[in-house]
Amino acid sequence: MSNPESSSVDHRSDGSQPWLHQKGRVIQEFGTVKQFPVALSMETRLYSCQRLNRVLADSRILHDLYKKYHWLMRGATFYPLHLLLDKHAGEQLELIDTIAERVQTLGGVAIGDPRHVAEITAVPRPPDGVEEVPAMLSRLLEAHELILTDCHDAAARTQEYGDDGTNDVLVSDVVRTNELQAWFVAEHLVDTPLVRT
Repeated sequence: MSNPESSSVDHRSDGSQPWLHQKGRVIQEFGTVKQFPVALSMETRLYSCQRLNRVLADSRILHDLYKKYHWLMRGATFYPLHLLLDKHAGEQLELIDTIAERVQTLGGVAIGDPRHVAEITAVPRPPDGVEEVPAMLSRLLEAHELILTDCHDAAARTQEYGDDGTNDVLVSDVVRTNELQAWFVAEHLVDTPLVRT
């Protein structure tokens, strides 16, 4: 039996052969920023990246909650909620990309690995099973409020630092999207008859 390492094939000369199982050194640690010519101090960019990564972690969990609850909906309002939650998940996915790209624009490292996200998020973990529909919707609202509370504070502080771009992402994108989604979800928890007799 031939040893693959002692094979006479020189993979370096074969451009179609993938170089598998490569390992590399970390070239930028999480929680650091590299120097970028964006007219913001390193201190400002470090602070903004730290705040953005926290919002990013919470937004990734909220996205996953939306997808989970989209799959697990029950009852008479199944179809409209199934569609609404999937729509909101898609909008959260767009926000996630926007937030991550802002971190990268500042020279930082956007949080990526879901296990790292789980270490940083402040959104409480739900049960692994299926809860009643009102409980699932309430969990979404609590996550929205947590993100909004953090964003209002982060937006004010990044504005003080002069980071207009981060402030704009937090206010124009994250806050406005989360407020609108919270409104849509909250209205499904109103106990009102469709027709009065």
